[in-house]
Amino acid sequence: MDYAGYQVINLKPIAQSASFDKLKRCLSRPKPTEILLFYRQLALLLESGLSIVTSLELLQAQASSRALRGVLLEVITDVRGGNQLSVAMRKHPEFFSPIHCQSLSVGEETGGLEMVLRQMADYMEKEIIATRSIKNALIYPVIASVVTIAVIGILVTWVLPAFGSLYSSLGAELPAITRLVINLASALQSQGVYILLALLIAAGLAFAYNKTLGGKYRCHQLALSLPLVGRVNHLNELARICRNLSLLFRAGLSLTAIMPLVIQGCRNMVIAKALIDVQQDMIKGEGLSQPMAKNSLFLPMMVQMVRVGEETGSLDTTLLAVAESYEAEAEDKTHSLIGLIQPMMTLIIAMVIGLIALSLISAMYSIFGQVA
Repeated sequence: MDYAGYQVINLKPIAQSASFDKLKRCLSRPKPTEILLFYRQLALLLESGLSIVTSLELLQAQASSRALRGVLLEVITDVRGGNQLSVAMRKHPEFFSPIHCQSLSVGEETGGLEMVLRQMADYMEKEIIATRSIKNALIYPVIASVVTIAVIGILVTWVLPAFGSLYSSLGAELPAITRLVINLASALQSQGVYILLALLIAAGLAFAYNKTLGGKYRCHQLALSLPLVGRVNHLNELARICRNLSLLFRAGLSLTAIMPLVIQGCRNMVIAKALIDVQQDMIKGEGLSQPMAKNSLFLPMMVQMVRVGEETGSLDTTLLAVAESYEAEAEDKTHSLIGLIQPMMTLIIAMVIGLIALSLISAMYSIFGQVA
């Protein structure tokens, strides 16, 4: 084909750069409560007899998040083009997890889409409540830590140097504890920039190491082995796995189709590797409970309940019971841990401020005794 004296030899599509809306959507992940509310409202609208497109249009118009409105608009376009809802939602994994999309796909095939949506909303709600309770329990320790650092910073920057100059001008011999505190404050004040720089460099190196595959694996391994906290992390991860297994099994998927999705949704690489080993043994025909029993990461109650579920054909019910039990235990341990942290933080603050006050009072008594 000739055009203005030129002949076309090859045609290639120009790759379009990501638009500002897509970039903004990737940076601003949706709140879990927004997705939960979307699932509940969509189930309600479908049960009332509205079509999927009409229901999505109503929810898109009233969505509070601009990013969610944009995603729902694309989902509506895909559904109008003939795609299933699960296929359209699978294109947006930052909003809709693969486990949810697979559950919706099964619901579409079996005609139980509304039931699947309600189950997903219920599971998300329980997970959100558990996460929120942990965050609320951590508020006091965080505030106490900030106050402690601020108080120590004020004392080191202004109070102790002023007293140190006063004592030096008097020429009095100071007690050992006072000299120690003043020398420490002087060192922190003079070397503070270098100390802060060293801490920032260490934090940057730790962050970079955590981004590597080996570093992330060791970090996840440490998260499971820490005293007190490791048990809570372990229970929360197992509870999440049990919920996902229960949701997908209740939706009608086979275990061979469920395991890759559960592994993909696992947040801890150590447990994910253990699940891969379970999957390989399961493919060999060993079932689910027998491979789990080989790894101590899967706690005895979980293994026993899975075995009961396999024998009775109620695996989804037993897994849900395990998830609720582990969540309750994790919540109890979290509150106990927070209850232990609070007096410890108070004790640390009292010791630091008491040490500084003791050093200043000792110096005053020493000066008065020498003057007298």
